Formats: sequence, structure tokens, C-alpha cells
Amino acid sequence: MAVGAQSGHGDPEQRPEQPSEAASGEGSVEGGGQDSGDGQGAGARKQRSFWKELPLLVGIALLLALLIKTFLVQAFSIPSDSMQNTLQRGDRVLVDKLTPWFGGEPERGEVVVFHDPGGWLDGEPTPEPNVMQQFLSFIGLMPSSEEKDLIKRTIAVGGDTVECKAGGPVKVNGKALDEPYIYPGNTPCDDAPFGPLKVPEGKIWVMGDHRQNSRDSRYHMEDANKGFVPVDEVVGRAVVVAWPIDRWSTLPVPETFDQKGLGAAAAAAAPGAVAVAGALPLVIRRRRRLTDRRTAG
Repeated sequence: MAVGAQSGHGDPEQRPEQPSEAASGEGSVEGGGQDSGDGQGAGARKQRSFWKELPLLVGIALLLALLIKTFLVQAFSIPSDSMQNTLQRGDRVLVDKLTPWFGGEPERGEVVVFHDPGGWLDGEPTPEPNVMQQFLSFIGLMPSSEEKDLIKRTIAVGGDTVECKAGGPVKVNGKALDEPYIYPGNTPCDDAPFGPLKVPEGKIWVMGDHRQNSRDSRYHMEDANKGFVPVDEVVGRAVVVAWPIDRWSTLPVPETFDQKGLGAAAAAAAPGAVAVAGALPLVIRRRRRLTDRRTAG
């Protein structure tokens, strides 16, 4: 009312308009007042604005899901028994896809998902997903049933020497692996002994935890990659069993891969490098003495 009093002061012609302004209630609505006559209209406007924003919110959510699937984490389904008992058929695992984007390569002991490197899944049936499954797999909320991917455990990496004789353990760089994750009743490799083999740089050697029910690197030594999986084909590391809920668990690297001397390939090169570095100053010093003698002569 103070505004009306100021606007009408000394101006009689404006005074008759003051009651109509007060009765209209416009000032109270625009200023957020509690006029009962216009409360429903304000609520209707808020509701309409929400429905207008909903498609935008859904679009942003889908975009974020797609970005997460592409660059960060993706769900995959376990289609077989080759990784029992670590993973069961039908488990859903979450795969870290971020690390490979920054140049990280698989390490010994990690469970990794990788694209078929060449004929490993030939003859395997590919299920036909419905429209909803295709959409959910596109945004990463469900694993894709069309992509031919495999999941195994990384046993050796580029530069390693790996072998397994019948009746013996798997050895990496001469170190025997203690493998408690192997399916109960299985042997490390009695069904398909191998090696010793030198893993080429940029490739890995993989094996399933259910050794007698896994068509892993041992069974593809005649293909173009000689059983090794190119690092470029690795999608990422499986880090969590996300479904079913009662099987939720992480997938850490077993302690056997932390034993001293396992990285023997790198360790063997280290003493040679140290020796060269230590001898270099002596060689330089000797050459200087010879040069000084020739100059003096």
C-alpha cells in the first residue's frame, strides 16, 4: 500500500485507481504473496514446466549412461562355466573401461573381457535380443548379446615365459603359481599341457579358472595369434560381480601374482643395465686419459 500512497500523493486524478489496483492482487502474485484465488494457477504452471523439462532430463540421463558405457564402466553377462567358481553362468560383471583409455595394459591375475581375437567363438549361437534389450545394452544398462566377447584370467603378459607340464603347476618366469581360484577337482593343465612359451610384447596369455572346461589360450595355439590375445582386443578388467545381489563381490588380483621374482624378465634385464651404467664412467675416463697422452706426445 505504500507504493499506492506514494503514486497518488498530490495527484487527485490517480486516487480513484488505487482501490482497483489493490483489488486485482497482481502485486501480491508477482511478488510471491499467498493470494488464494491464484494459488491453483501457479501450481498448474509449475506442473506444466516440469513436464516440459522431463524430456530434457531423460535425454541428459541417457547421454550420461551412454558416455559411462563408452568410456568408464560396462556390464557384461557370463555366458558359460569356464570361469567357475569365480564366476557363475548368468552373473553380471562390471568392467572397467577407463584404464585402457589411459594406456593401461592388463596385469597378471586380472580377470579381463576381450573381443574374440580370431575364431574362438566360431559355432557358438548368438541369441536374438528384443527391442528393449537392444536399447538397454546400447546405453550400457544391460550386456550386449550380439557382441562376441570372452572373459578369462590373465596369466602372463608381454615378455613373460609361461609353461605348464602335466601333473605340475603353471609357471611364470620360472615361478610356480599357487592357484586357489581353480575349480575344485581340476588340475592346472593336465588336459592341455603347454610351453615354455615367450609371450610377445603387446599380447597376453589367458586361462579360465575352470581349467577342464575352458577353451582358452591353450586350445588356440594354431591360430594367427598362436593362442595369445592382443592387448588391443581387451575391453577392460572385470572388477565387480554386480548381479545377482547375493553374489555381489569384487574381483581382486590373487596374492600368488604378487610373489617376489615373478617379474623375472624385467628383473633379469635390470642387473645388465646397472652394470652398463656403472662401467660407462670408467670407459669415458679411460678415453680421456688416452686423449691427454696423445696430445702431450
